[in-house]
Amino acid sequence: MTPPRLALLDYDAGNLRSVSRALEVAGAQVEIVTSWDQVDAAPPAALVLPGQGHFRDCQEKLVARGLWPLCLDWLSRGRPFLGICVGYQLLFESSEEAPGTPGMGFYAGTVKKFKARRDVKVPHMGWDTLRFTQPVAPLWRGLPAEPSVYYAHSYYPAPADPALAAAVTDYGGVSFAAALADGPVAAVQFHPEKSQEVGLTILRNFVASLPPAAVQDV
Repeated sequence: MTPPRLALLDYDAGNLRSVSRALEVAGAQVEIVTSWDQVDAAPPAALVLPGQGHFRDCQEKLVARGLWPLCLDWLSRGRPFLGICVGYQLLFESSEEAPGTPGMGFYAGTVKKFKARRDVKVPHMGWDTLRFTQPVAPLWRGLPAEPSVYYAHSYYPAPADPALAAAVTDYGGVSFAAALADGPVAAVQFHPEKSQEVGLTILRNFVASLPPAAVQDV
């Protein structure tokens, strides 16, 4: 069986090499794309939007490369999508990191900053535990009840609809939406490409969840 082909969006704001390698290990063919034309000419099974850095910088780079409307069009058509870190945050309406900079607004809600205290370090760095709020979500197949994943962030999504959260992590007095699973859309605040076997299992589950028809045009 031919592995599904995924389009990994390159806009100079993501850890492309590590994400690409992890997706390939997870069983996908990965094509790094920089323009809508590449996706339109041969629609992939899914779009993958990574992201590191500042919310505004990521938004502006996506707009400058014409990839912002591509993401919005792709999401509106109900096609499979995976967002990682800032690629997850951009799905929401706004971020406290960049007041006045709009997110995609595909989901209602905002991105908030952890409040630093003596006993709370910001950014939230290192390994932490996932608690599944959608335990039967396909992303979690084959995982233990409370696996550890790797984080590097100061901001976290706060969906207006808490039911969108497929898993939460407790940090700084907040149980934040560590991951989202909504039909063909999946998104995670942690870095699966840095989360060893747990992260690879999550990526394998995403690749395995792609319907056969998604390999072709939808």
